[in-house]
Amino acid sequence: MSSFNARRRATLPPLETLTCFESVARLGSFSRAGLEFGLPQPSVSRTIRELEREVGTALLTRTTRAVALTERGAEYLARVEPILNALEEANYSARGTGELRGMLRVGLPSSFAVREIIPRLPKFMAQHPLLRVDLICDDQRQDLVAEAVDVALRFGALPDSTAVARRIAAWPRVLAASPDYLAKAGVLKTPGDLSMHTVISGPSGGGSNWSFRKHHKVASFRVEGRLTVTVNEVAVAGAVAGLGIVSTTLYSCRNELMSGALVRVLSDWDMGRTEVHAVLAAGRAAKPAARAFTEFLVSEFRKSTAR
Repeated sequence: MSSFNARRRATLPPLETLTCFESVARLGSFSRAGLEFGLPQPSVSRTIRELEREVGTALLTRTTRAVALTERGAEYLARVEPILNALEEANYSARGTGELRGMLRVGLPSSFAVREIIPRLPKFMAQHPLLRVDLICDDQRQDLVAEAVDVALRFGALPDSTAVARRIAAWPRVLAASPDYLAKAGVLKTPGDLSMHTVISGPSGGGSNWSFRKHHKVASFRVEGRLTVTVNEVAVAGAVAGLGIVSTTLYSCRNELMSGALVRVLSDWDMGRTEVHAVLAAGRAAKPAARAFTEFLVSEFRKSTAR
């Protein structure tokens, strides 16, 4: 056995070496990958150097601030990931117990994570004690392939793509404002009254046009927010603080409506519904954990809407 092979087997087996490389590429850090594997940073760094030596090219660029894939490294990762996913699927099938292992990466908006997913997550994780979950919370849509997201929860219309999507739930859109704001600015009677009010523009604010329907009457108004935010949770907080009227999904402000911190505005007008889908990246088999998590959410939200 060569001295190189002896050193490699003293750190990680070849398959785990590939998994380690995928982890470093995904996290952009040797130390964070080490935490996943229970290894010190120098051992992870040495494992990757030996992998690069065996492959015959640099897979990662290293600076004092970050670790990033080289062009060859990105190509190598694209070929390695299907192998790792296929092996995970094979292990899952061979166990035949429904037991999930490894890491599940979920991309989703921060407000949805706090209000709807975190309260349900203990049940799912208790069912799968060997599974680790990484929530990537961002109100901007993630690139599933570039960010190695296994399943993304996305709101609104989905762009045409070959990605696999499953509808999870749908919530009505609502307008809401604080009682203090309405006491000072006046109660709205029709959508046309919006021109005399201050609105808050957020990521789920429906764009610059707010549309309303009542019986056979349809009205659409262009709005311009005095306050613009990029995170939905902040838009709702702005409305609670009395900064204006917010357009959002019912789940986003349900707690505030129940507590009285917000009240619905123009509740007799329909603003449509916003759907949320579980989206899995195209061109690769979905992880067993991604499929199981999707089915779990479908079941959970079906129960909540049935009550």
